[in-house]
Amino acid sequence: MAFELPPLPYPKNALEPHISARTMELHHGKHHKAYVDALNGLLTGTPLAAKSLEEIMRATAKDPAKAPIFNNAAQAWNHAFFWHSLAPKVGSPKGELAKRIDREFGSLGQLAEAFKAAGLAQFGSGWVWLALDRNRLAIVKTANAVNPIVLGQIPLLACDVWEHAYYLDYQNRRFDFLDAFVNALANWEFAAKNLERAARGVRAGALPHVA
Repeated sequence: MAFELPPLPYPKNALEPHISARTMELHHGKHHKAYVDALNGLLTGTPLAAKSLEEIMRATAKDPAKAPIFNNAAQAWNHAFFWHSLAPKVGSPKGELAKRIDREFGSLGQLAEAFKAAGLAQFGSGWVWLALDRNRLAIVKTANAVNPIVLGQIPLLACDVWEHAYYLDYQNRRFDFLDAFVNALANWEFAAKNLERAARGVRAGALPHVA
């Protein structure tokens, strides 16, 4: 079956004033949809057409001949994960996630600063992730479509630092976009649930909205 563009988990204007409805229209309705459509075209008539996005990513990540398939599959997955990494109303990390942030980063503020620094240090297009790396929290920056799954890590939260994610609202001020993400948009409840799933041994790609 062909992949479909998943709906946003909130109205397209729900993240204003930090991310505008116009940005969401273009980012979700144009960019994300383009990855899904391109992937479907590339998979037609191939054995990969019956696989999940995670299976496709794992099968193609290290094969240069299949780079177009990997790029579109990973971007389709990354964006589905990104929408859920954002929330109109956010609190602070709770439970085991909060304990681990304090233990491994010192405080949420220190995690936020490290996250923003990683986002600024990502040259060109890419992503910044809060991930589990060998059962420790880690901030991971990746180029282009690469994600923690193909690096052997478990993603908990993601921020898109491709220019199309923020340029209409922030122009070249990536720092301001990252600052808004960590202070006003990061869905810590989603990250906590992903941490709980990882503790139960549920693979990252099994998340209902991205499988």
